[in-house]
Amino acid sequence: MRDIILIGFMGCGKTSVGVRLSYRLRRPVTDTDKEIEREEKRSISDIFAADGEAYFRDKETAYLRRLLRQGGGRIISVGGGLPLREENRALLHELGQVFYLRAGAQTIYERLKYDTTRPLLQGEDPRGKIGKMLAEREACYLDAADVVIDVDGKDFETILGEIEQCAAK
Repeated sequence: MRDIILIGFMGCGKTSVGVRLSYRLRRPVTDTDKEIEREEKRSISDIFAADGEAYFRDKETAYLRRLLRQGGGRIISVGGGLPLREENRALLHELGQVFYLRAGAQTIYERLKYDTTRPLLQGEDPRGKIGKMLAEREACYLDAADVVIDVDGKDFETILGEIEQCAAK
């Protein structure tokens, strides 16, 4: 059984959708960010601050390679920046069916405006930064995706239903 992989920008709902989908489909769920934090015994913010983004991105790639060796059948939620590497996009396709949970900049801003744990959103004009980063990442997300699901204004039931319908094909 192939994995169901959830990608998208931070705050688009990957983790929340992944957990709900796991219960619904009775499959284990893994979150790459949470697993890297567990392995490193520190937060992503701390990893970025101490070792930089490239170090963290290397950890993401290594984790995908481990998942590939373990066999499939999971729900995998990946960090927002993971699909930026071409190598990672190829690994995602090997692992399973990739769903891009696409959210607009305003939706993401509303969800994350009080979240201080996102290292890439700290500083001036977070709303502007979200829009810029979304535009920069869109091509990578689309390249990685087998299915695009627009999540703006949709409840979890609708999103889960769309994923299930596409995953069953």
